Amino acid sequence: MATPAASIDPSKIRNFSIISHVDHGKSTLSDRILEITGAVDPRLMREQYLDSMDIERERGITIKAQNVRVYFEDHILQLIDTPGHVDFGYEVSRSLAACEGAVLLVDASQGIQAQTLANCYQALENNLEIVAVLNKIDLPAAEPERYAEELERVLGLPASEVLAISAKTGEGVRELLRAVIERIPAPVGDPDAPLRALIFDSYYDQYRGVVSSIRIKDGTLRSNTKVRMMQAGANHELEQIGIRTPDIIPTAQLGPGEVGYLIAGIKDVASARSGETVTEASRPAKEALDGYRDPKPMVFCGIYPIDGDDLPVLRDALDKLKLNDASITYEPESSHALGFGFRCGFLGLLHMEIVRERLEREFNLSLIATAPSVVYRAFLTDGTEIDIDNPTDLPDPSRLDHIDEPLLDISILTPAEYLGTVMELCQSRRAEMIKMDYLSTERVELRYTIPLAEVVIDFFDALKSRTKGYASLDYEQSGYITSKLVRVDLLINHAPVDAFSTIVHASNADFYGRRMAERLKELIPRQMFDVPIQAAVGGRIISRETVKARRKDVLAKCYGGDITRKRKLLEKQKEGKKRMKNIGRVEVPQEAFVAALKLED
Repeated sequence: MATPAASIDPSKIRNFSIISHVDHGKSTLSDRILEITGAVDPRLMREQYLDSMDIERERGITIKAQNVRVYFEDHILQLIDTPGHVDFGYEVSRSLAACEGAVLLVDASQGIQAQTLANCYQALENNLEIVAVLNKIDLPAAEPERYAEELERVLGLPASEVLAISAKTGEGVRELLRAVIERIPAPVGDPDAPLRALIFDSYYDQYRGVVSSIRIKDGTLRSNTKVRMMQAGANHELEQIGIRTPDIIPTAQLGPGEVGYLIAGIKDVASARSGETVTEASRPAKEALDGYRDPKPMVFCGIYPIDGDDLPVLRDALDKLKLNDASITYEPESSHALGFGFRCGFLGLLHMEIVRERLEREFNLSLIATAPSVVYRAFLTDGTEIDIDNPTDLPDPSRLDHIDEPLLDISILTPAEYLGTVMELCQSRRAEMIKMDYLSTERVELRYTIPLAEVVIDFFDALKSRTKGYASLDYEQSGYITSKLVRVDLLINHAPVDAFSTIVHASNADFYGRRMAERLKELIPRQMFDVPIQAAVGGRIISRETVKARRKDVLAKCYGGDITRKRKLLEKQKEGKKRMKNIGRVEVPQEAFVAALKLED
């Protein structure tokens, strides 16, 4: 297609996002839209076409939102494919700000799930027109009529307007595109007003610098002009603007309502953050557009290289990853047991897992991650307040007044038959029920407040196993609460191992200490002397296990003869063991760290 130079009639543009619960078919629907509109050569077509990372293909999930422009029946459709997992909810919120409408995709064999509700409410908050679609009608278990009624009852979307499609076979996708054109409003904007464009995503390209996805709200963006980032207050010379079809096509200009990309030789994603307003340096706009809240890390863990010489490589790797994913935070830290590494902050457990896997794959690193922890607020007796994201930073109990821990509002959707076991799980994790709603006779929505620390380890896994995979979970932060928390330290041969320290609720301290001591007893190799493994809270030992010494049989050659000879040899061995215990150091093997820190119940 030729490079568009003339401005495009905004009434012919439709900007929309695809939103849904994880695994309900967003990426497959994007593939069918690309196929039906002829955006991709059939010979080059592949599954999850818009997902650019290998890890996205392997796991079958979308991590980064992607946008593409397609042409259908004299209209320009700008499609944004968003992630479904709760950890990447901030990607969804940014994408919705660039649209006028959203396609809400629901699996016709599963119905409404937790993220379906969360993403739908997000779209309604942004005043978007919602086109409800039931996907996977080709499945034998599909019940489109039943779930269309559920959509009407729970979300107020008329059942008669709910479309039924199969993204896999392509059935009903053309009708969906026509519904998008009919129902979603065209963008509005003044082409002659001062330029205002919203950056809704940025990634770093090592050859071209920062590539920003932008949505033009007012004015016209022309190539070879000088632009100003309003929040950052910096001017940049434009190198290239264009559109994705999904191939990158440079254009001469972008008008109101258009979505495209911008390259201005920026070397740092922080200079072109999501939510930034772009305007012309020569004729700036008076007011910036509403941006986004920066995502705040919720889960922290220490990441250390197994080989200490890899520390500079790990630092460079985190720098490069930060350019592509601005939500990661990291700072150097050291541990007696693990050496030097970094304390990293993530949006959730899946985010942590993905980042660690990318570091190991893309930069060829072998890493150890410590147990995940959350940010506590410690209030000291002198009135000061400090944030604690590493258990070893917790002040001495004599200086502590109280500790606050972060809370979550969680929403669980589960089949009614598993209601009892789900409630039991929540109560065992110190959760308090807010309300319970029956969405239908078979499905229940439960809302709880629960401490974040109870969720980050294995709550989601426990929920899935108790409900045979049918329950779904959505969460958002909801402030802090004062709790009785203590730090449990693990001592090996009377020396604390900081990598195993953790902050837990006082009622759970004994159980955690006993479990970790038992696990380490199995993992630490036997030495030539007894190795005590102790769990302690403050100065109080709450659990102890002993790795028994290897004993050489010094009496093997003593057969018959005087008993004093044998006693002499045994005393000599005893003295040697005593001396060895005083000067001996227990090296905890790396495999023991990896196994002990595995997140299992």
